[in-house]
Amino acid sequence: MEIIDDIAELREIYGAPSERAVKKQLPRLEKHSRAFIALSPFVVVASADPSGRVDASPKGDMPGFVHVLDDTTLLIPDRLGNNRVDTIGNLLECPGVGLIFFVPGLRETLRVNGQARITSDPALLEPCAVEGKVPRSGILVTAEEVYFHCGKALIRSDLWNPDKRVAQADFPSLGRIIAEQIGDGRSIAESERSTADSYRTRLY
Repeated sequence: MEIIDDIAELREIYGAPSERAVKKQLPRLEKHSRAFIALSPFVVVASADPSGRVDASPKGDMPGFVHVLDDTTLLIPDRLGNNRVDTIGNLLECPGVGLIFFVPGLRETLRVNGQARITSDPALLEPCAVEGKVPRSGILVTAEEVYFHCGKALIRSDLWNPDKRVAQADFPSLGRIIAEQIGDGRSIAESERSTADSYRTRLY
């Protein structure tokens, strides 16, 4: 097995990026990136801990749930989840963060890389309330690199094609999967009811 472990060898294979690919990376959130974020209901947040263990976490809500506070600052409200706090825990120790925003129907995505802090400031979080419920914390991201990513991956995957959707009934429910994976004594029916109840009552 041939393993690449040198950037020079990698450049021999791929060559240099085009001038346009380099110049499209900006240090701020200008009008197009702001507009894209306002349309986006879904972002993936990548982080790592000091040992290099990497985590990618999906965050989603109504379009525009990520607030643009100024030309370099974003606020991502942290909604109810499983309380593992993998992302937030990582960012407390290693503040480097990578974001990728999706907009349903659009082939291109938006990438934002920068540094993160965790806030519990009511003045920042209260405008993020949904159904009267204020998030317990939020991720403040100082953007350092902002750029649009071309649509080749989404074109190849045909991600937004409704004819390619997998019906929920064609894959085991999360309740069944967890019951079968961990065997904690709950029946599959009990596990499915617990998951369904969480989806119904613990979104915010």
